[in-house]
Amino acid sequence: MISSIKRIGFTLAMTFLCGTYVSSAQAEPVSIGAVIPLSGASATIGADQLRGIEIATEEVNAKGGVLGQPLKVIVEDSGGRPPSALDAARKLVTVNNVPLVIGEYSSGNTLPIGQYLVQQKRIHLNPASTSGLLRDLGEGHFSLVGLDHVTTKFAADDIMAQGWRKAVIIAPNNAFGQGVIEQFTKHFKAAGGQVLASIAYPEGQTTYRRELQQLAQAKPDVFVYSAYSREGAVINREASELGLNETPWYGYLLSMSTADSDPKTKQGQYGLEVNYIGPNGGAYQDAYKKKYGEDFRTTWNGYTYDAVKIAAAAINKAGSTDPAAIGAALKELGKGYEGATGQITFDANRMRDSQPYLKMKVDNGKLVLR
Repeated sequence: MISSIKRIGFTLAMTFLCGTYVSSAQAEPVSIGAVIPLSGASATIGADQLRGIEIATEEVNAKGGVLGQPLKVIVEDSGGRPPSALDAARKLVTVNNVPLVIGEYSSGNTLPIGQYLVQQKRIHLNPASTSGLLRDLGEGHFSLVGLDHVTTKFAADDIMAQGWRKAVIIAPNNAFGQGVIEQFTKHFKAAGGQVLASIAYPEGQTTYRRELQQLAQAKPDVFVYSAYSREGAVINREASELGLNETPWYGYLLSMSTADSDPKTKQGQYGLEVNYIGPNGGAYQDAYKKKYGEDFRTTWNGYTYDAVKIAAAAINKAGSTDPAAIGAALKELGKGYEGATGQITFDANRMRDSQPYLKMKVDNGKLVLR
């Protein structure tokens, strides 16, 4: 199952052109772009997103590539920050002239790059971000993952089912975290629960002791939290030091929140995850384990895998690298595309309209189904 890892460094601006022989007589490969967090607070997630991109690119090229040419994915590091994420997207458009970009992870980074790409009339595939604001980005934006209004209802119902009626919640002070707090509070109250306190924490701090002590004063039945992996490690360590993990903890996107945490500090936590493998995802799971010698690091590699595969399918269906033609092809494919993460169908706003979730817990340092 999914286990925690330490951050691994990667060379930036990587290019993947895998699984095919390219002769000198062949034309230039067909290029698309990706912006993911290979450094910063979510580097652990970005490293795993990269793996999904690698495997998908190899598989596409092993089957002939796109438009009869190899597929090349130009990967840029977002640094986990909006300015550098936007710079990366600009580079992919103005220098590499790609018709389509996959990215990012955090909604706070995905929103600005999505806005830019839509303005530039390029296709944007969101493989991970869940802010409800993504719905308003406009034509050219497609989301491959369900948004917060659905996820938070699942979390609220799951927590109520455990008998926990009084909650406090902490999440990042950005578009993602604010949306989680707002939507969870709404759904938890509707289900009959109480949210006693909420905090949107500043990103990048070395301590969250003050915020944790403030939440603890409310005497909750459960601490609900969502945090980027590096910040989650700080929160979990300090919660353990303060004795707060004697109260149940519930992780919203548990693999993200615990990926860099010491096993002792996250033991026994409950949470939810997006379903990371669908009915037809077994071959991908086997390919991942064969290539990297381990099970999935996080739940997010399958979504970048699906993003590359559906992008390649759309380019082939369009018979062109024209963004408008690719967008039209994506809409057709989105009537029922079978991906590694399950069936992908888009609603009228090009959002994934059916997102499966999993109920998880941490046992001996690993995420397991409960």
